[in-house]
Order: sequence, then structure tokens, then C-alpha cells
Amino acid sequence: MNLGLIPDIAKSLMLARWKQTLIAAVGVTFSISMFVTLLGFMNGLNGLLDGLILNRTAHVRLFNEIKVREIQPVDQSDAYKDYYNIVRSVRPSGERVEIHNVSAILNALHSDDRVRGVAPRVSAQVIYNVGNIELTGIINGIDVNEEARLYFFEDYVTTGDFTDLRNIPNSIILGKGAADKMLAKIGDIIQVTTPTGNKFSLKVVGYFQSGLADLDKVQSYTSIATTQKLLGKSNSYISDLMVKLNDMTIAPDLAKEYARLFNTEAEDIQTANAQFETGSNIRTLISYAVGITLLIVAGFGIYNILNMMIYEKMDTIAILKATGFSGPDVRNIFIFIALSIGISGGLTGLGIGFLLSSIIDRIPFVTAALPTITTFPVDYNPQYYIIGITFAVVTTFFAGWFPAKKASKVDPVIIIRGK
Repeated sequence: MNLGLIPDIAKSLMLARWKQTLIAAVGVTFSISMFVTLLGFMNGLNGLLDGLILNRTAHVRLFNEIKVREIQPVDQSDAYKDYYNIVRSVRPSGERVEIHNVSAILNALHSDDRVRGVAPRVSAQVIYNVGNIELTGIINGIDVNEEARLYFFEDYVTTGDFTDLRNIPNSIILGKGAADKMLAKIGDIIQVTTPTGNKFSLKVVGYFQSGLADLDKVQSYTSIATTQKLLGKSNSYISDLMVKLNDMTIAPDLAKEYARLFNTEAEDIQTANAQFETGSNIRTLISYAVGITLLIVAGFGIYNILNMMIYEKMDTIAILKATGFSGPDVRNIFIFIALSIGISGGLTGLGIGFLLSSIIDRIPFVTAALPTITTFPVDYNPQYYIIGITFAVVTTFFAGWFPAKKASKVDPVIIIRGK
């Protein structure tokens, strides 16, 4: 048979039942457009929520934790080494929270190809003094350049210039919640009291808003030098090393390696945010499940329409076979019809899905909790479009395969004799 005849015959059959063909194509178009739109919106939302937490979280955090000594003095005494010693009401030891030999650790991390960058921090618990009111808070001393490069610090500074922390001595960027409670304005001088009882004056140069209200009521930022001065520590005093990796998935293994190598506590991002990551995975799974369900429903629609078309075109199939078309030729004609519906409906669905995503992307989404967000988040990952068109072709192929197989087995003699 001349293969060039198959498209012409398939086209004639589709045009003869153009309403059913159009309905089948619309079904695929609707499914693909909803699949792409839903997945883009849900994953955009996931990205927004992940960004609130993960953008500001180190892949591996190195620190020293204040904890109870595992070996007590009585265990080291020769007089009691043969006894089973029970020590009650043990208190944490007076170990320093700073990371020992931090310069050597920083050099080792910077030379590690797996590490994208390291941002040192100094954390200090303070009390904000507002008239007769005292508010507890935490001041994070940061390396401004590294925080901006690795943790998008400037995106969360809603008022003021984040570089002022570096350029203006004794300056502070207050959490928006803390600033509101203290009625602190840009340029105001606020006083804080350190754990040792010293009072320190800081100039407000900006507001920070993470989107987590409870966090913004206590957290504030200064330069590392300012926090070290506030605590009365030397410039080698660093309490945390926030490590950003090139590949986040290796964080659990690398945290164990660093803890053993540098003799510090090490916490990886997966462990620190296990519940949050589980929620993101479930939301993504639900999105894919809904989208694939839509495509399968569309596949059943195409199957029904092709089945009806075959019953209505029995005479045509009989004539085709009587004029020399074989069973595989007839099967290929109906598979061609199914794939034509799938490809045309799928491509149109991708276009409509992209259009709907663009419309959602422009809908205003204004909330005081997320000042950097102005519209609904949408993810335009090409992967969704590739999955959509692939699944559309595969679904319509199998939806057309079974009716086509049935048509290929039609006996023309029985059909013509029945007439």
C-alpha cells in the first residue's frame, strides 16, 4: 500500500465526523492546559514557601552546642573506676560557643570543590530597651557580602540599604516586627543590653522581613564586627559557619564528615527542615496525580470516540479492505487519527496552559507578611511542558490502539453480506 494514502484517508474520516474529532481534541487540550497550569502554579507556590525557609537556611551549619559532658570527673578517678557511678542534676559545662580554630576551618571549606561558599555568623541574645519596656531578641552578626551572595539577604531588607551594615559603624537592621513593637524609625538610636549587662547603642538603618512574623519580632542583623564588639569578643570569635553547597543532596553525608573532621556539631538542611520538605513533596505529588488523572480521563474520551467512529465507519472499513487495504493498513489509519488528535490537542493545550499561567502570574497578590511578593507565583519549568506533550501522545496512542486493532480485524465479507 502507498503509505502516503494513510494521512489522506485519516483526514477524510476525521472531517466526516469533525464534531466528534473536535470534542476529542478539546478534551486533550483541556487536560494538557490544566496539567501545565496546575503544576506550574502549585510548584510556584512550593518554590515561594521553600524560598521563605530554604533561601535563608544553610545546607550545612557548623556550630558548638552547649551540652552536658558525657564523661564526668568521677569517671576519670582511679578510686572509682571499678564502680558504677550515677551523677544526678548534671549541668551543662562552661564550654565556649565559639568555633575553635575557625580560620583553618574556613580555609579548608573554601578549598573544598563541593562548597559554593561559607557565611560566618556571630549570634548574640540581647534585650532591647524601649523606655521602661524590655524586649528579648537575637542579633545576628553577618558578613554582608557573603549573606547577599549566598542567602539573598538584600531581598528581605524591605526598607533601607543592606550595605549600610558594612559602611556605617554600630548600625542595625531590625526585624520588622521588632521595629513595630519598639516604634523605631530609620535613623533612630536604640539601646540593647547584652547577657553580661553591658548597654550598647545602635543606629537603625533598615528593616528586615522574612515573612515569618514570629521570627521578625526577635531577629535583627548587624555586621560581624559590631556583634563581636557588643559581646566584647575578639575578631576571631565566630559562633556559626553557614555552608552553602553546590549540590544540596549531599548535605547529610557532608555534615557527618565535617562534624568528624572539624570536631564541631553539624546540622544538614534535610534534617533541620524534614517536616517542611515532606510537605513540599506531598504537594508536588498531589499536583502530578491530579494532572495525570485529567489526561487519563481524556484518553478514555478519545477511546470512546474512536470506538464510535469505527462502528459508524464499518462500511468504509469493509470497502478499504475489499479494495486491497490490509488489516495493518486499517490499524495504522486509526492510530494516525488518534495521534493527530493527541498531538494537535496537546500542542494547543500547552499554548493555552502557558497563557493561563501568564495570566495567573499577573494577578496581584499583596500581603503584608510577604512584601517582596506582588503577584501569584508560577513556575515555568520546561519539564512540565515536555511531560505534558509526552503523556498526551502516549495516552492517545493507547486510546487509539485498541479500537484500531478491532478495526483491523473487521471481515469485509461479513459487513457487505450483512448489508
